[in-house]
Amino acid sequence: MFDNADSVADLDQKQTAQYVMDLFHRIIIHHALWYTEVRHQMGEDKAFKILNNAAKTSSQIQLKHLAKLFGFDMVDGIPEPLLAMEDTQLHELRERVAKNWLVNDGVWFQAIEFSEGMNEAKRCNDSCWAQFSPFEAESIREQLQLGQQPGLAGLKRALGFRVYANINTQSIVEETPESFVFQMNDCRVQSARKRKGLADYPCKSAGLVEYTYFARAIDTRITTECIGCPPDKHPDDWYCAWRFSISPE
Repeated sequence: MFDNADSVADLDQKQTAQYVMDLFHRIIIHHALWYTEVRHQMGEDKAFKILNNAAKTSSQIQLKHLAKLFGFDMVDGIPEPLLAMEDTQLHELRERVAKNWLVNDGVWFQAIEFSEGMNEAKRCNDSCWAQFSPFEAESIREQLQLGQQPGLAGLKRALGFRVYANINTQSIVEETPESFVFQMNDCRVQSARKRKGLADYPCKSAGLVEYTYFARAIDTRITTECIGCPPDKHPDDWYCAWRFSISPE
């Protein structure tokens, strides 16, 4: 790609733009590797606290410099162009970013599947969820200021702020004071397969990790039960359903 260059000073405009894009990628990977190593060395709980502090500080410093370079203001830590967007456009951006997350997830899965086979892809996918679900839970806990034992009420709120909440249709069915059922009524991945005439993707192994770890990270007292998830048979009005319960005090 940069065959005729001996240093970054030798890059033309297009090559420099490509190089800048790769620098952003390196920042993302370096950030993730720092968190991974801190979690390995110090444990998950301490790593979450350090991550929260480091991510906020780093992003503010980076955005401050980018704001100066591109000539936009920062308002309460948020780029002013985002605050100036029309509501419809900002909601479209929110959904597009969430869809990009799903695209990235699918690309990783297929990269392993095509190279190493379906079993390896599913194994890596399930292990990834074991790390991502508690991370997402902790991020949402911080945003909503849920505290350490918010109970089922806290979990209900948290489920409404997951990435999936932006791109799938989900609902909560009240059951008892100590339990409720969460349904994924429309799943973007499964619906796409249905339109193509394909069978449901068997996501139960990943779902057991995903939902159990997420609920446990919100409140360690919450237990998770799978009511149904592909390859299980399911009714037309949901693809998977999960019961969350908590023992009465």
